[in-house]
Amino acid sequence: MPVYAYACTACGHAFDARQGFDEPALTVCDACGGALRKQYGTVGVTFNGSGFYRTDSRSASGAGSASAPAASGSQPAAKSSTTSGGGATA
Repeated sequence: MPVYAYACTACGHAFDARQGFDEPALTVCDACGGALRKQYGTVGVTFNGSGFYRTDSRSASGAGSASAPAASGSQPAAKSSTTSGGGATA
């Protein structure tokens, strides 16, 4: 269940309340009976790792990185089959 921050507009009393998504918002301050307002703050999000950059989603960098491993993977296989084939006939 999410935790919401509330503050009274009359007395300034601030508190947090754990409420479900389907529950109505609190409107009356327990301390003085004044009107409550939800407080919205910043959300602490940290992006770690090699992703989450604008350049990672571009088609040019995606196509270049996809073709490079395929080319390097096919070359050693061709060399090893040529060397093993040459060694078998000699």
